Amino acid sequence: MHHGDISGVILAGGRGSRLDGDDKGLVNIADRPMISYVIERFAPQVSSLFINANRNNSRYCEFGYPVVEDTVGDFAGPLAGIGAVLARCETDYLAAAPCDSPFLPKDLVLRLAEALDTARAEISVATSGGRPQPVFALMSSKLGNSLTEYLASGGRKIFTWYRQQNWVAVDFGADDSPFANINSPQDLTAAAARLGSQ
Repeated sequence: MHHGDISGVILAGGRGSRLDGDDKGLVNIADRPMISYVIERFAPQVSSLFINANRNNSRYCEFGYPVVEDTVGDFAGPLAGIGAVLARCETDYLAAAPCDSPFLPKDLVLRLAEALDTARAEISVATSGGRPQPVFALMSSKLGNSLTEYLASGGRKIFTWYRQQNWVAVDFGADDSPFANINSPQDLTAAAARLGSQ
């Protein structure tokens, strides 16, 4: 698997319900939109990048990448965003990361790709601190039809669909801070302090 075989999607299509309905990717941390930190870390790891968003799309377009809306309505979750981008993806593989992960590993895609290759799997999923990190994943673009069918049947749970495929877990170690999500005002404050110290 080569770098040119892998596209990426940053998932910014949620309701932001745990941040009082704010659009997470556009919430500022240290005077920058949260998604800008994710782009900075994630974009160099893939050959092309998409942003999945369901509101404020014109603002997301300002980051210079194609913005793709869910084709399944009512904020159906991360799988809906992945499915919408798989339908547009022209590479053999698609990597996914959420918009609220400003510290994601800079070798995320490399390690997911190595594990996928070694296991001859269709999906590789990050784990850390003994827990799965299901929205940090790499998958074969050939799974688009399977995911479309799962969503059309009303399926929404990400691991239920993963388990229907040939998948492999990829251990990123005991420290789960690289996968930290921003879900509250307290998380925003902590992330700003952490970014200010880097």
